[in-house]
Amino acid sequence: MNQPVISVSSFDSDILRSAFIKSVIEDNVPEDRWRTLAADFIRDLTGSDDVDPDLLEWIVRK
Repeated sequence: MNQPVISVSSFDSDILRSAFIKSVIEDNVPEDRWRTLAADFIRDLTGSDDVDPDLLEWIVRK
């Protein structure tokens, strides 16, 4: 059975990316941990274990 797709608004996406960038800078997170951190942020926001790969890529891009 397929999980329903969790939609994240562009407003929430912008907030999520800003929080991610702030966390990376403040906590000096190494680049090899960015995807894990971003995925955790997405899971916290959506309450789902499913992570949209396009959203993940957008958040971690430089």
